[in-house]
Amino acid sequence: KFLIFTFVGIIHLLYLDSGKAMCKNDISQRTFQEIQKEIASYGDIAKAIIKLAVYGKAQNRSYDRLALLVDTVGPRLSGSKNLEMAIQIMHQSLKDNDLDNVHLEAVKIPHWERGEESAVMLKPRIHKMAILGLGSSIGTPSEGITAEVLVVNSFNELKRRAPEAKGKIVVYNQLYVNYSMTVRYRVQGAVEAAKVGAVASLIRSVTPFSIYSPHTGIQKYQDGVPKIPTACITVEDAEMMSRMASRGVKIVIQLKMGARNYTDTDSFNTVAEITGSKYPEQLRPKRTLRLVLWTAEEQGGIGAYQYYQLHKVNISNYSLVMESDAGTFLPTGLQFTGSDKARAIMKEVMSLLQPLNVTQVLSHGEGEDINLWIQAGVPGASLLDNLNKYFFFHHSHGDTMTVMDPKQMNVAAAVWAVVSYVVADMEEMLPRC
Repeated sequence: KFLIFTFVGIIHLLYLDSGKAMCKNDISQRTFQEIQKEIASYGDIAKAIIKLAVYGKAQNRSYDRLALLVDTVGPRLSGSKNLEMAIQIMHQSLKDNDLDNVHLEAVKIPHWERGEESAVMLKPRIHKMAILGLGSSIGTPSEGITAEVLVVNSFNELKRRAPEAKGKIVVYNQLYVNYSMTVRYRVQGAVEAAKVGAVASLIRSVTPFSIYSPHTGIQKYQDGVPKIPTACITVEDAEMMSRMASRGVKIVIQLKMGARNYTDTDSFNTVAEITGSKYPEQLRPKRTLRLVLWTAEEQGGIGAYQYYQLHKVNISNYSLVMESDAGTFLPTGLQFTGSDKARAIMKEVMSLLQPLNVTQVLSHGEGEDINLWIQAGVPGASLLDNLNKYFFFHHSHGDTMTVMDPKQMNVAAAVWAVVSYVVADMEEMLPRC
């Protein structure tokens, strides 16, 4: 029952074997036709899992359990009481669902609190703006910062207009190209503004669509560069100020942020397993499946890094690491990083999902929480969803259960469960070379 228990989107699975060599079980030990035949033999099991998750008694289970967690706990910032409540709820839930070796592993994580915050345009008119402080930002003085605004559309424009920036609040009105390119403004915006003497920075939310919704996320300061307060603003306000500035209108904003960084605090990674072959009558695979709920991912995979340091001594035992970090919309396939031989095997495994029409195996299986394992040679995969609307809601107040579709989550659970079971039950580990 664990295989359909997953809260898709926060579940990370590791598959363990007792092998010792870093590059073992080369596909040449058996013909590819033999491996194809073995994978094809899981057809009936795959259909049974799909039927259970999508059409049977387990349908909507992922949605219901995720909704219970989200509705009960709410946002779970690193170092917050909400995060620790979520960890305790999940720890107990995994125990209640009879998983094996359920335990917590202590980690140190950053502790930042947003505090009270506001931004009010004072000129050319009074306008209260919606903002969200960016992660790890410092706060303003208690009286706030009142300053004229400099609107720029790019880092290049900021450099050209550097003499105008001193003592001002820099507002970035960068166009959304894609997330990986545009997020640079959120991450580096405060540093680049501080380099030219700005007293604060406001970043247009990194999203292709907005209904007056600020989108937050982590930002990073740089050694040797003054730290200035920074927050995200809505697309609408960024574009409005850009239009005002183009007309030569003077814009003045009062920014107040109670953000505060504390010393690192104690937290936990949550770990549970299905022990391999212990109860074959309960559909348990030959190898152990390990579930890890890593904490403090947004700060750069803090919990995952500490997990890796603790467990890397057993790296030869890991067959596959998988991460789901791109939402829970309708799956379109898997992204995969590994050898050509391992990729060929994964394509055969994904062919078992033909009844759901989710069979693609694409490149770039990396994820923030599994990158260290992949860099060390372990094959890795990430669930790929239909991301058309993902960044509509990403890191905003609109990121709630209302966005979720139970039917799509059922399909995601089925994909995760089929791949998990088959890879863990095959005679050989995925080859690393």
